[in-house]
Amino acid sequence: MTTDLFGDAERRMQKAVEALKHDLGSIRTGRASSSLLERIQVDYYGTPMPINQVATVTVPEARLLVIQPWEKKMLTDIEKAIQKSDLGINPNNDGQVIRLAIPPMNEERRRDLVKTLHKKLDEHKVAVRNVRRDVQDKLRDREKKKEVSEDELKRSTDRLQKLTDRYIDEMEKVGKAKEQEILEV
Repeated sequence: MTTDLFGDAERRMQKAVEALKHDLGSIRTGRASSSLLERIQVDYYGTPMPINQVATVTVPEARLLVIQPWEKKMLTDIEKAIQKSDLGINPNNDGQVIRLAIPPMNEERRRDLVKTLHKKLDEHKVAVRNVRRDVQDKLRDREKKKEVSEDELKRSTDRLQKLTDRYIDEMEKVGKAKEQEILEV
């Protein structure tokens, strides 16, 4: 009777974990990664587009990103978009490609990024807990309507808590791995 609720809850919690991984991919570490540019939008004929949809982004070295626009006239637009972003990296435009040299981070910047990581982690944990609350509300409604028994409600609540704990633990592991990556010198 409650399997439909648990299937939906698990799907929504998994999406929250995936969203966390995506968000953490945009946090800069000491190494170059094309995911750093995913959030940056470029005006392409009046439409905002992600950089990776108007150019080829490669990582030839551990601390270098190379952006090769598909159209030469996009060079300056991409350069301006990177300068306006919160990356804190100055693009180097040579007329053919844009090079982004990823500077090594100092200890203070690493600590700030770890704080940002924990803030994002907490936001996504709240999303999982919100899913749990929604399912608990639906279970209580079903119990009030006499669709499920009091014992079934108790078992389902325990099962839901275990599911929630599992996804929060998974988020913690993802966060710890990213924190290690940030603090790595």
